[in-house]
Amino acid sequence: MEYIIIVLLLLAFSALFSGLTLGLMGWDPQELKRKAESGDEDAALIYPVRADGNLLLTTLLIGNVLVNAVLSIFLSSLTTGLVAVVAATMLIVIFGEILPQAMFNRQAIYLGARFAWVVRLFLFVLYPVAKPIAWTLDKMLGAELPDIYSKQELVKLIEDHEDSHHSEVDEDEERIITGALTFSDRKVHDSMTPRTVVHAFDENKIIDEELLQEVRECGLSRFPIFKGDLDTITGMLYSSQLIGGGNIGKRVGDVGSQEVRYMQENTSLDDALHTFIKTHKHLSIVRDEFGGMVGVLTLEDVLEEIIRTEIVDERDIHADMRAFAREKKRS
Repeated sequence: MEYIIIVLLLLAFSALFSGLTLGLMGWDPQELKRKAESGDEDAALIYPVRADGNLLLTTLLIGNVLVNAVLSIFLSSLTTGLVAVVAATMLIVIFGEILPQAMFNRQAIYLGARFAWVVRLFLFVLYPVAKPIAWTLDKMLGAELPDIYSKQELVKLIEDHEDSHHSEVDEDEERIITGALTFSDRKVHDSMTPRTVVHAFDENKIIDEELLQEVRECGLSRFPIFKGDLDTITGMLYSSQLIGGGNIGKRVGDVGSQEVRYMQENTSLDDALHTFIKTHKHLSIVRDEFGGMVGVLTLEDVLEEIIRTEIVDERDIHADMRAFAREKKRS
C-alpha cells in the first residue's frame, strides 16, 4: 500500500511541475502585470513568481526531471527493467504530462494562483542549483522581451473580443477603439469638406435678411471669408456674430474675424487634432502643395474619424459632405 502512495505522490509532483511549466511560462510577464494592476487577484499572486522567467523555468524543469527520475528508479526496483520502463513511460506521459498540461492550458491563471505558494517553496529549496543556471541563461540570452502588438494586431484583438460572448467589449466600443487606433493613419484630405461644397462669403457681401436666412438654413457655425475667390481667404465669419441683427448693412469682411488657420492636405489627422486642441480653433482652411485652397477641416471631422460614424444634428443637410461633393461633381 505504501508503494502505491509513493507512486501517486511522485506522479502528483510530476503533474504539478509539468502543468505549472506550461501554465506559468505561457503567460507574458507584462500581461500578468497589467492584469494585476487592473485588480485581478490571481494575476497578482502569479506575477511575482513569473517575473524572473529563467529562474522559474529552471526550477520547474529541475523539479520535473528529478521527480520523473525518482519515479523511474522506484518502479524499476519493484519490477523488471522492461516493465518498469513501460510503466514509468505510460504513467508519466498520461498522468504526469498530458492530463496536467491539458488542465493548466485551460485554467492556467486560476490553477497557477492556487499553487503559487508551492512554486515559492520550490524556488527557495532549489535556489542554490537553479539560480546559477538561470543567471547563465540571462547572460547568454538576455532578458525576456515583452509581447508588443502592432496597431493592426490590436484592432484584430478588439474585433475578436467583440465577436466573443465571453467579452465585455460591445459593438460601439469596438468601433470607437479601432477608430482611435487607425485615425492617425489617415490624412486631412481624407476627411475634409471639399472646396466644391464649402459654404463661404465674399468679404464685400452686405449682411442682409437674405444672408441671415442662408446662414440659418445651412446650419453651420463658421464660414470662410474670401476676397475674389476661395484661394484668398481673409477671415472667418461666425454665425454668433449675426445674432440679433445688429450687423445688418455691414460688409461681411468688416464683421468677421481676421484670424485664419491653415493646414496642409497631407497632414495626418492626429497632428490636426493636436493643432485644434492647442489653438482652440475648430476649423482650418486646407491647402494643397501649391498653396491653393482645397477644402476645410473641422474638429468634428476628426472626431467622426475616431468614432467612425457621422455626427449629424437636426440642422445638418448632408451627413457626408465628401459624398455630397462627389454627387455634385457628377451632376
